[in-house]
Amino acid sequence: MAPHLRVTTAGSVDDGKSTLIGRLLYDSKAIFEDQLEAVERTSRQRGDEQANLALLTDGLRAEREQGITIDVAHRYFSTPRRSFIIADTPGHEQYTRNMVTGASTADLALILVDARKGIVEQTRRHAFIASLLGIPHVVLCINKMDLVDWSQQRFDELAEEFRAFAMKLDVHDLTFIPVSALLGDNIVERTANMAWYEGGSLLHFLEQVHVASDRNLIDARFPVQYVIRPQNRSDASLHDFRGYAGTVASGIFKPGDEVVAMPSGFASTVKAIWGPGGAPVNEAFAPAAVCIELTDDLDVGRGDVFCRPNNRPLLGQEVDAMICWFAERSSMEPDAKYTMMHTTRTVRAQVVRIDYRIDVNTLHRDVGAQSLGLNEIGRVQLRTQQPLLFDAYRRNRVTGSFILIDEATGNTVAAGVITGPTLSANKVVWHAAAVSREERATKGMTVWITGLSASGKSSVAVELERRLVAAGHPAYRLDGDNLRHGLNADLGFGEADRNENIRRVGAVAQLLADSGVVAIVSLISPFRESRDRIRAMHDDAGLPFVEVFVDTPVAVCEQRDPKGMYAKARAGEIVGFTGVDAPYEPPMRAELVLRPADGDAIAQALQIMEILRL
Repeated sequence: MAPHLRVTTAGSVDDGKSTLIGRLLYDSKAIFEDQLEAVERTSRQRGDEQANLALLTDGLRAEREQGITIDVAHRYFSTPRRSFIIADTPGHEQYTRNMVTGASTADLALILVDARKGIVEQTRRHAFIASLLGIPHVVLCINKMDLVDWSQQRFDELAEEFRAFAMKLDVHDLTFIPVSALLGDNIVERTANMAWYEGGSLLHFLEQVHVASDRNLIDARFPVQYVIRPQNRSDASLHDFRGYAGTVASGIFKPGDEVVAMPSGFASTVKAIWGPGGAPVNEAFAPAAVCIELTDDLDVGRGDVFCRPNNRPLLGQEVDAMICWFAERSSMEPDAKYTMMHTTRTVRAQVVRIDYRIDVNTLHRDVGAQSLGLNEIGRVQLRTQQPLLFDAYRRNRVTGSFILIDEATGNTVAAGVITGPTLSANKVVWHAAAVSREERATKGMTVWITGLSASGKSSVAVELERRLVAAGHPAYRLDGDNLRHGLNADLGFGEADRNENIRRVGAVAQLLADSGVVAIVSLISPFRESRDRIRAMHDDAGLPFVEVFVDTPVAVCEQRDPKGMYAKARAGEIVGFTGVDAPYEPPMRAELVLRPADGDAIAQALQIMEILRL
């Protein structure tokens, strides 16, 4: 069976979230007879002609009376292929905090749109929150298709409008499904009412979507929750036992692995890993709760983190974070102090300043904001009394998230995600220009062309640059080989150097885009996380980022092989060559995918120009 799937639903009021979940449960035979009888009885009392399946999730009396969702309702069900945990979260703006908490652990966000009303402000807000929380998969269910005569034109219009907005967000995988939750069309089974739709049903997609690769299996992180020492010393074999219990946040731990305990920096080796019930396990990965035994007795306590010697979390007391404020009777203001709970560590934290408050409907940043009120989201700088061991949230959802607690009342007042260390902590200050981006003569952006060696990236980039300049759009091509003659001449081809190569090129591309130039990057850039980090940099700066995947099969690349690199790699003369003995991670949400069947470099360059909208 595939890994269980955590799904959060969102949508405007009356878009049909609760009805869709109820239909999903009903048609998949996941409800008991007494539950159905209770729903039918309540429906009759309300005068409904048929069973109102929304009542399966609207459990509060206020929800049933008002016909809206207020609380976060969780429903569990299974099919032969997968187990599901579905969170029915409120759609109204005043319950934004409820959606944030309900969606914080989701693998997939299911956003509903009424086909008649179209994309509304709440739709955009929910998409932004899903992006902010790093939910890797987003499905836009265009509901109530029966009320627009099953129109393919209407479906295409809404899909294109939402896709254009989602390009500004960090959405890895976006899918569109037309449905009628009330009638059950495309919920569990394909419908005959929309023959033009070539995809599968919603349940089929949920059963098939791949989430195992979404987990971070690279950065080994194990926050220690408590130290286990045997209470019963009658067994001599337990006299010297010392285990460290916790939940794996990311990466993989195995017996024999060398680890470092942070923040002390003391190193040891994993002697054994014990699972539930005390059974030994050969490996542990997120989100397994285990006990790790080391070969050495280290001074380790709650809040410390086990990691790899050459792959450690960031350590610091000043962080930048995106905050959602929960409290009704207070607001977040500069200099306020709170208790921060981060992984298994609890520290005191102070608000240094509020950088801006964001309008989640328009993505406009209010840089003059002096406070955050109920359900508002903003970027803030925090300083902690003790150092934190953290990663950026985009890289690790566990070590990059936290909650804030009011020290006087003990109430949780905010949830936050760490974007990174505060630059001012290193005395780095960005000097603002006197020329705004709107005052420049042209619109800049970055076109990031990725693919295997000999896939045709450079040829397409050369042609794209030529055509853009001929059309009057300033453009400059940043070619990987060219940059290694100067900017990146000091870098090799190991994983660390390749990541640094991409970081530098991304920074240069961002500067060019900010100046009004179309920066055309042609790099293999094999690691998805590195490319996503560059996209995030552009998103934070409000700059367009277009990823183009030149999807040429490795066999075709080898046939071309203009530099003879594949032949050398096959012969063992080159080690770590992408596509031979090193992996390439295809983009999960490229704006454009180009394949050999799409024509030569000229034809492919024209396809790119069509989506740039310059």
